[in-house]
Amino acid sequence: MYAIIKADGRQYKVSKGDVVLFDKMSKEPKTAVSFDDVMLISDNGKLTVGAPLIKGAKVSGEVINEGRGRKVIVFKKRRRKDSKQKRGFRRDFTRVRITEISL
Repeated sequence: MYAIIKADGRQYKVSKGDVVLFDKMSKEPKTAVSFDDVMLISDNGKLTVGAPLIKGAKVSGEVINEGRGRKVIVFKKRRRKDSKQKRGFRRDFTRVRITEISL
C-alpha cells in the first residue's frame, strides 16, 4: 500500500514504515504529524485517485529529528574573464517516519 501526498508544494510517494525528508517543520522529535492532501492511494492494486485530492484520506507520521543536509557547492567560472563565484547551500529538513495510511 502506498500513497502520493502533497506537502510543501512537492509530491511524495510514501508507504507505511518509510522515512521521508520534508522541508523544515519546526516540530519536536516524537511529535505526530498528519498530511491531509492525499492525491492517490494504491491498496493491493486497487487505485483511488482524487480530483485533485481524496476526501477523508489521511497519512500520519512521527517526527524523528531535524537536521541539515550535506553542503552543495555551486561554482561558476567564466574563462578568460577573471570572473568566478563560489557559493554553498545546506538544506534544512525534518525526518518523518510514516506510520499510517487511511481512507
